[in-house]
Amino acid sequence: MRPLDTDAVQAFLLVADLKSFTRAAEVMETTQSVVSIKIKKLETQLGRRLFERTPRLVRLSADGGAFLEPARALLEAHQRAINSFTVEQRRLIVGISHHVVGAELPALLKRLGRVEPQVVLELQVATSRDVLDQFDSGVLDAALVLRNEDRRDGETILEETFGWMAAPDFEHRPGDPLRLAAQSETCSVRTTATALLDARGIAWTEVFVGGGVATIGAAVSAGLAVAALSRRVAPAGTIDIGPSLGLPPLPSGDVVLYVNTTDNNARSALRTLVAAMRSTAL
Repeated sequence: MRPLDTDAVQAFLLVADLKSFTRAAEVMETTQSVVSIKIKKLETQLGRRLFERTPRLVRLSADGGAFLEPARALLEAHQRAINSFTVEQRRLIVGISHHVVGAELPALLKRLGRVEPQVVLELQVATSRDVLDQFDSGVLDAALVLRNEDRRDGETILEETFGWMAAPDFEHRPGDPLRLAAQSETCSVRTTATALLDARGIAWTEVFVGGGVATIGAAVSAGLAVAALSRRVAPAGTIDIGPSLGLPPLPSGDVVLYVNTTDNNARSALRTLVAAMRSTAL
């Protein structure tokens, strides 16, 4: 058998990790059709079907699952060989809005580490406003935030849909104020949510103030309160109870990427991070 094409192996691993030919193409800076061709050639060379494809789902076949770890070991060995005489690591400082990253963060970092092991990622999580201030001051290499209506630049990478998320067993007694979990008053999502409730004349009370989606999500999962959260980052098992309680629909919001680096490794790492985030919205 001829030696395996490492680009094809990389394409296989990206599709396996991101569960999407489109997202894999984004990381490789190519097209979906090129990735498909690489995978097809690899399958032909191996004599095995590596993926099962449906219009909405890409998953490993049994043979693909068997090939996964050996393929990862092969690509890692190849990367170590390439980096034999390279000792410099690139630090990438990224600011992310609280409402953009949630329980999927470990999976995002795992995917990033596999593709760009030479990049040291420094992640700073804050409100969108604070992240943008840091980016503008030159502290950050990149920023991922919810779009500020006063600022129309940046690259839109996905659209977040928000809901009034709660635990399935959350209890609300008619006539009582709606119990909310939210961030501080500087949070734009909190401001929007409470303004909508006020406009509808719906009484509410803040019972938990968190320092990010993880803490707010914990309060929601515990059944303490309802929170205005992106469905993508809301804790697993929570549901949107807005329709059942007659709460006003929450507007969607664009997640925007700002970049202030020309370093190729750093930009490659950002492509991987963005593709991984998009894959969680599938």
